Amino acid sequence: MVHTTGPGPSIRTSSNGDSEYRPGMDDADEVLAMRIEKDSLGEREVPVDAYWGIHTARALENFPITRRAISNYPDLIRGIARVKQAAARANRDIGVLSAEKADVIDQVCEELWNGQWHEQFVLGAVQGGAGTSTNMCANEVIANRGLEIMGYEKGDYAHLHPIDDVNRSQSTNDVYPTAIKLGMVLGVQRLHAEHKLLAQSFRDKGIEFQSILKVGRTQLQDAVPMTLGQEFSGFATTLGEDQDRIIETIPFLCEINLGATAIGTGITADPRYPEAVRVHLAQLTGLDIRTAPDLIEATSDVGVFMTLSGTLKRSAVKLSKICNDLRLLSSGPQAGLGEIDLPARQAGSSIMPGKVNPVIPEVVNQVAFAIMGSDTTVTAAAEAGQLQLNAFEPIIAASILQSVVWLTNACRTLRINCVDGITANLDKLHQQVEASVGVVTALTPYIGYSKATMIAHQALAGEGTVRDLVIAQGLMESEQLDRVLSPERLSGLIMATGIITLPPLDEDPELAG
Repeated sequence: MVHTTGPGPSIRTSSNGDSEYRPGMDDADEVLAMRIEKDSLGEREVPVDAYWGIHTARALENFPITRRAISNYPDLIRGIARVKQAAARANRDIGVLSAEKADVIDQVCEELWNGQWHEQFVLGAVQGGAGTSTNMCANEVIANRGLEIMGYEKGDYAHLHPIDDVNRSQSTNDVYPTAIKLGMVLGVQRLHAEHKLLAQSFRDKGIEFQSILKVGRTQLQDAVPMTLGQEFSGFATTLGEDQDRIIETIPFLCEINLGATAIGTGITADPRYPEAVRVHLAQLTGLDIRTAPDLIEATSDVGVFMTLSGTLKRSAVKLSKICNDLRLLSSGPQAGLGEIDLPARQAGSSIMPGKVNPVIPEVVNQVAFAIMGSDTTVTAAAEAGQLQLNAFEPIIAASILQSVVWLTNACRTLRINCVDGITANLDKLHQQVEASVGVVTALTPYIGYSKATMIAHQALAGEGTVRDLVIAQGLMESEQLDRVLSPERLSGLIMATGIITLPPLDEDPELAG
């Protein structure tokens, strides 16, 4: 049945670009054509042009929580598409779904994979029901688009049914977590690529700055000399370690529970289905998809999500620490450390002319704070699971998928808008090294700790530089001092062609005596 009505539900786009569905908030003079759909609870009006149906309509009424609709999580939709596609192929193979219906479902899922119809996933990602509303929305969108392809009206489910056909052999409790995992794999793969590019950017700066001496610091106090290149190479190394941890989560995400149906017993699914759907899902994704050995455990366990969330937090925290260092090293430019200059990205003040702030590291810091909070949310949701199912997978999914996207974008903007354009303040660095008392540490093997301490105190008191005081007191010859205080000795390694380990002090004939 199709009829028209006054003010009804609408899809709006908020100022930040997020899609949201707002029931009953159309302009008063807008008239919508509606269709009537039925479920076990009764009837509901659905916009005649909508590909979603009554189950989605009820979810829109029940969960007006977040402005961010599922359409804002394309990787989740693509994950669902692959699961439904594999299920249709498996059901066709084992003879529980006709080839005609399976082929139509397959076609629609391919369209979803390619980005079509995502705007039809109008309900919010945060919802009760352990993801049932998301699964039903997918079933309805696929069924109604399939009906359109077959030449029928939307809602004419006698020819292609959201549950009997699209959801055949499935339950939300095996579809939803599998789709989440596939969506996370897609996001993690992009994150890994961006993370590698960022690490390479720091590595390139390490090479560019490899011969530039600076003062190293511990506890924000002057320590011993190093090179700026060593500092930036250290950033690259710590990022490289996180790349390994990030990519290591993918095999765990590839363990699925399709065929478990409601709680892991496989009720309503043909015994041949779990292996058939696994094979098709592996072929469609190119991933090493494995069926969990214990489907009861796999249906209730969310350990892999905690692992991924913790890995994202680790990466975010370390990246935030690097951004803290960049802000400190570039502080000033006159009254701070001022060792490096970050690219000027925007005017920094509405009141102070000429002020430029480290806005890119600052935004990355904030992304890290959000990811830390998301990890806490994931931890709480994982702990709150009960008996044979964790009902809180929707907030787990939304938290992790957001963290993956934000961290990916943070890596990209940090690389392009900051690290690639960093320059060294050579004059400032040279002055700091020349005035640094920290170089006296390099002299302790020759003049002893006590005399080195005395020289340090005298230098700090303004009685002269370390070099001048050592020569004036006859503790070392000028030529020998030049060798000990050379960049190679002070930094412990640097050469344009690679890392060079210099001879131990007591084996270097030029420094003997």
